[in-house]
Amino acid sequence: MTTATSRHSDRRISPVFLGIVAVMAVTGWAVWTDFAASPGIAVFLFVTSAWIVSLCLHEYAHARTALHSGDISIGTKGYLTLNPLVYTHAMLSIVLPVLFVILGGIGLPGGAVFIERGRITGRWKHSLISAAGPLTNLLFAVVCTAPFWLDALDGVPWVFRFALAFLALLQITAAILNSLPVPGLDGYGMIEPWLSYKIRRQVEPYAPFGLLAVFGILFIPEVNLAFFSVIDAVLSGLGVHEDYSYCGQDFYQFWSDRNPGCEAVVSR
Repeated sequence: MTTATSRHSDRRISPVFLGIVAVMAVTGWAVWTDFAASPGIAVFLFVTSAWIVSLCLHEYAHARTALHSGDISIGTKGYLTLNPLVYTHAMLSIVLPVLFVILGGIGLPGGAVFIERGRITGRWKHSLISAAGPLTNLLFAVVCTAPFWLDALDGVPWVFRFALAFLALLQITAAILNSLPVPGLDGYGMIEPWLSYKIRRQVEPYAPFGLLAVFGILFIPEVNLAFFSVIDAVLSGLGVHEDYSYCGQDFYQFWSDRNPGCEAVVSR
């Protein structure tokens, strides 16, 4: 009985996560109804809380896939509760990704849950565990853009459209960047099981710096332009015009000068 109760508590959704979802719902309502005195602050809170929710789901996908692949220790670590405070590196998993969004408008992935890989057999299982996170971001983007590709925007307020478009941009950037075969990112985790032991040992010391290296490379103007051209193309395929996501970022960064074109659209 005690074991069963313990297992149930290990998988109960955390009040911390429910609180973040509540903030997302309330601020989303504020954006939709134009209830807030400053729409920029409402968009900031809505997108930030939704981004944290997506980070939690990203890590949950890793953990859940690992559990079904053989790592039964996942539950006792609290990863199935969706509580962001139990992650191995809260700074990498939550704080840095949020700072990247605030400062650069880029959805960079965070750290990972600790998975006991020795409990899992089969290279395909290891690859799938790593792929589960980016696939979750991609699914989140599809949900965010549903009103666009379903042509169901009638009655959806302009600022809310912008916020959804920017949130979708963050999800797509996270999915693409995290799928790069760079040590420390999920993309490398997908191919690592198929590499020789010698190569894995040589690459291992660089894993902690992979995320920072990607962020640094994105500061190169030519790389940044090419990368966001790809992002805009993906968003366009989902029915989202690039102006929507840029206006969403414009409202999100409410402390900066507002693009008059975005304001003009909203005031129609």
